[in-house]
Amino acid sequence: MTTKRTLLVTGSSSGIGLAAARHMRERGWRVFASCRAEADCARLRAEGFEAPRLDYADPQSLTTALEQLLDATGGRLDALYNNGAFACPGAVEDLPREALREIFEANLFGWHDLTRQVIPVMRAQGHGRIVNCSSVLGLVGVKWRGAYVATKFALEGLTDVLRLEMADTGIHVALIEPGPVTSRIRANSIPHFERWIDWKGSSQRAEYEGLLHRLYGERGPDRFELPPEAVAEKLAHALEAARPQARYYVTAPTYLSGTLRRLLPTRALDWVVSRG
Repeated sequence: MTTKRTLLVTGSSSGIGLAAARHMRERGWRVFASCRAEADCARLRAEGFEAPRLDYADPQSLTTALEQLLDATGGRLDALYNNGAFACPGAVEDLPREALREIFEANLFGWHDLTRQVIPVMRAQGHGRIVNCSSVLGLVGVKWRGAYVATKFALEGLTDVLRLEMADTGIHVALIEPGPVTSRIRANSIPHFERWIDWKGSSQRAEYEGLLHRLYGERGPDRFELPPEAVAEKLAHALEAARPQARYYVTAPTYLSGTLRRLLPTRALDWVVSRG
């Protein structure tokens, strides 16, 4: 009997993570669909997933979730998809140190911690795939998203170095860089904005007042927005291809941003980005 390949997906409660978990299960993988909240884990268990609780900001939960997975698989983990993250919108000058610390704990340090715990397992079995979900905002920064951009730029560099260091180990490392994809990231960012950003006391208050409707208002899809299944399809290639790519772009804005970043001088790129 062929043993199913095993995959740990983080941030599986909705959006990209949930689509990835479902898509890879349909392709025959044994998927451990982890979530930060136990209620979301219970919902996924009802859907037939093995769903350990895993919160990047809670180091013990990383160790416990991985232990549970390895107990269930006899010590095997073929792939890790780091995905769970959040945003904290606001001008850079309005971001307190504590806000940056909080977002880096969840969007970078937790990913790094979990990855370090997974690598010895993959080294011992002689193979593995590590895929990190970055963003078009890991390629090009935009106003009001400095905290999120900072974590994704850092993730890009850390992943590039890890890929080089894993080159002769049988462990393949890749980045997926989505642009606008249907998810709850905007709605989920509101509590962080309200906790950390004193926009009424900001020197840029007038600009905030003109932009808050984009954060709080109900609106349709962004231009060029794709469903999260578009990311899941790229994940499947990163996990299953004999020669996976180092980077996978998703959505037209990512392809455009990657091209412009390579071709344009910084001032010209700033001009393009500032005009949306």
